[in-house]
Amino acid sequence: MKGAFIVLEGPDKSGKSTQAKRLVAALRAAGLEAVHTREPGGTSLAEAVRRVVLDPGLRVHPLAELLLYEAARAQHTQELILPALRRGAVVVSERYTLATLVYQGLARGLGVALARRVDRVATAGLTPDLTVVVDIPEGLFKRRDPSRAHDRLERESTAFRARVRRGYLSLARRLPRTQVVDGSRSPDEVFADLAGRAGRLLSSRGLLRRGALS
Repeated sequence: MKGAFIVLEGPDKSGKSTQAKRLVAALRAAGLEAVHTREPGGTSLAEAVRRVVLDPGLRVHPLAELLLYEAARAQHTQELILPALRRGAVVVSERYTLATLVYQGLARGLGVALARRVDRVATAGLTPDLTVVVDIPEGLFKRRDPSRAHDRLERESTAFRARVRRGYLSLARRLPRTQVVDGSRSPDEVFADLAGRAGRLLSSRGLLRRGALS
């Protein structure tokens, strides 16, 4: 691939969307083609799946949830991500494979092995060049935007969110090209950390001069 694939991960309300938007803006300012996308979503079909799988009025079996997410990912990968990477763009996605390993594999109890097998098919073997987990404690989840209507996953229990956070931190230590940043700091501090990591990746790939994002 000529481009680079960067994924921002983390528990709900960790600030992924804010940081992804800032990173994409910085990449574009540096003269790169940067594509901002999200999961589930990114294409018309995948956004339709998103509306279903996050609907708080629905009860979704864990296996059905896994397959819905992976169906959306297959479309997302083939329609948007791979074409962008082939033409040399930097793709910045809010969530990808790691989210499935954590949420469905660990927090839902389906097992990482099953989640990984299904995911390999859906992604056609594509793996991110860099995955950054934005970690926040439970107390910060409760304080951030408390008036906002929560989707189905955001309405899960404190125990579920604790499993999600433990899962992210555990897998981040074991997976290649996966790093953790402290999301409890100010947005500017988090972005400086994230931009430094992304900048080092892109400069090592010859896509960006060293220090261009700092």
